[in-house]
Amino acid sequence: MDAVGLWTLVRFAHVTGAVLWVGGQLALSLVVLPLARRMLAKEARADFAAAAGRRFGILTGALFLPVQLGTGWTLAWHKGVTWASLAEPGYGRTMAAKLGLFAAVMLAAAAHGWAHSKGRPELARALAVASLVGSLGVVLLATALPAT
Repeated sequence: MDAVGLWTLVRFAHVTGAVLWVGGQLALSLVVLPLARRMLAKEARADFAAAAGRRFGILTGALFLPVQLGTGWTLAWHKGVTWASLAEPGYGRTMAAKLGLFAAVMLAAAAHGWAHSKGRPELARALAVASLVGSLGVVLLATALPAT
C-alpha cells in the first residue's frame, strides 16, 4: 500500500468537509429539530432552532465553504480541469453538474436563513429540504467522479 500523499490528504479534507455539511444537515433535520419540537415549549423551540441554524450557518461560512472551495479548486487543478473541459462528456459534464448543483444548494441554504429571519417558516422549511436534497445530489455526483 502506498503512503498517504498530499493529494490523498487534500481529497480527505474535501470529503470530510462534505460529510460535516451533509451530516450536519441530516442530524439537524432528522434528530435535533424533531426532538426540540417534541420536548421544548414553543418559544424555547423557536429560540433553539434559530440558535442552532445560526451556529450551523456560521460554521458553514467560516469552515465548510472555505475548505470545500479551496480543496475543490485544488483537486480540479491537479486533475487538469479547465472551463472548456467541463463541457466534455463524462468527467467534465459530471463535474459541471456537481458544481452547478453545489451553487444551487448554497443559494438555497442562504435563502433558507433569509426566509427564517423574515418569519416565513413554510418557505424556510421548503428551502431547507431543497438544500438537503440538493446536497445529497452533490454527493451522488461526487461518487460518480473517479478518485484520481
